Amino acid sequence: QVQLVESGGGLVQAGGSLRLSCRASGSTFSISTMRWYRQAPGKQRELVATISSRGITTYADSVKGRFTISRDNAKNGVFLQMNSLRPEDTAVYLCNSAAYASVSWGQGTQVTVSS
Repeated sequence: QVQLVESGGGLVQAGGSLRLSCRASGSTFSISTMRWYRQAPGKQRELVATISSRGITTYADSVKGRFTISRDNAKNGVFLQMNSLRPEDTAVYLCNSAAYASVSWGQGTQVTVSS
């Protein structure tokens, strides 16, 4: 089982930026598809961004042009650069990895954007 640990969340004003990090244990990171999800209170979990093992990225329409997902296979890390943050981006952000039939989740990191 892969263990994922997120960091980098916090409180930021609207228009500000944050960079989230997710570190993975294990030897399957380089072949894993990595995703960032978010969950706001009372709302369903939402897929924010995906990066494949080959570095292909996709984004939710709500974050396109503002968020960038990247990965560093040498460090077993995936990152989410969030710019031009809005109050509606407030949520717990969770890292997810998928390789073969194995799916893992991190505990999440809180992002709060004040208006």
